[in-house]
Amino acid sequence: METKNVKIRALAIVLAAIVLLGFSLLLPPAHSQPAAAGQSDKPSTEELKTGKNFIPTKTYAAEEDEQTLRLFQGLRVSDVADGMDKAGLCNIGLMSPEIHAAWKDTQHFAHRFVGIAVTVRYVPTNKPPAPLLETKEFDQWVGKWYSELSSEPFVPLIRKGTALVFDDAPDSDVGSIGSNNIIGWKLRGCVGVVTDATARDTDEIATEKMPLYFRKPGRGIRPGRNEIESVNRPIVCGGVLIEPGDVIVADGDGVIVVPRAQAKEVADYARAILDGDKAGRRQLYKKLGLPTDDSVK
Repeated sequence: METKNVKIRALAIVLAAIVLLGFSLLLPPAHSQPAAAGQSDKPSTEELKTGKNFIPTKTYAAEEDEQTLRLFQGLRVSDVADGMDKAGLCNIGLMSPEIHAAWKDTQHFAHRFVGIAVTVRYVPTNKPPAPLLETKEFDQWVGKWYSELSSEPFVPLIRKGTALVFDDAPDSDVGSIGSNNIIGWKLRGCVGVVTDATARDTDEIATEKMPLYFRKPGRGIRPGRNEIESVNRPIVCGGVLIEPGDVIVADGDGVIVVPRAQAKEVADYARAILDGDKAGRRQLYKKLGLPTDDSVK
């Protein structure tokens, strides 16, 4: 009887070992198992103290940007919105209608643009404004603020096809964007500017034919009002997340942001929508005796 019990126990141990072995074979190797939430690349307390960005900035070659921009050339915000729907991104990327064109060209549509996002974030300052100073001292104070607190470190990133997108200080009545610097950005290759805040010199900007989309006019200079916080980091503008390298499309209907990863899928569908719309309207123009315009060419 004792021998029989020993055999039974031995058999049970063998069976248990087989079951455990089979279960272990079903599991992925230990190194490929997902880490517990919050355990992957968990920053140290010291890293957090000095600031930690959790969304990495992807970079793209100029040739990659040019290829992407060609896909979107001539597309309207409405076409791109349809493409976003098709890509499973319904109601994503559409900025608040409060972000609107500062001026419009309804004949040749020069206010429209398609560009690749370079992002900029200014924040309201918590430092006091200048005291009453003589002109020379005041100008020195202004120059120091511009150079040390509210400069334009993003300028070297501007290249052909760049769209500058700003997260700024909408309640500070600050004209971070004006007729002088915006035309300088244009000279470097910037095709359009979007801000969730303000800009000044809007009459001159319209005359310069530089596409600008903003919330409202702002009259003051940056010194005493805002400070530069970051460049080419994810920002929010018009209620939408913008990551550097995303595609920005802007026209009279507003602004839409296309995540770079879905750009081709969105553009392909949007192109079919635009081609069909133009073909249909050309026929209607012909029936109505309307002359051909840029919107149907």
